Amino acid sequence: MDFQELNIFEDNFPAMIQRLGSEGFMRELCNEFCLLMDVAKGLITFESLRKNTLLLGIKDLKDDEIVCMLAVGDLDGDGALNQMEFCILMFRLSPTLMDGSNRWIQELTSV
Repeated sequence: MDFQELNIFEDNFPAMIQRLGSEGFMRELCNEFCLLMDVAKGLITFESLRKNTLLLGIKDLKDDEIVCMLAVGDLDGDGALNQMEFCILMFRLSPTLMDGSNRWIQELTSV
């Protein structure tokens, strides 16, 4: 599985940013992170991702697909995603956000 195969969701992020604003959108991303993370570790781990995707109704993910999802976003090589890695991954998965990222970054940093 490569990076492009992970881009299986409809890209609603630009509409969310327009509706929620940059700060509201980032709060939503952080809330999503919290839904998927291992509460004790504060990270999205293999085990927490497998368990929580099942709870969210995503039942057909294989173990190697979960490992690949983590590997794509794991910037520090610890095998898990911290909140920043998760947010970066979500931006990378949105072609529209990547195209317009400079504008949103400027808006976020000017707050």
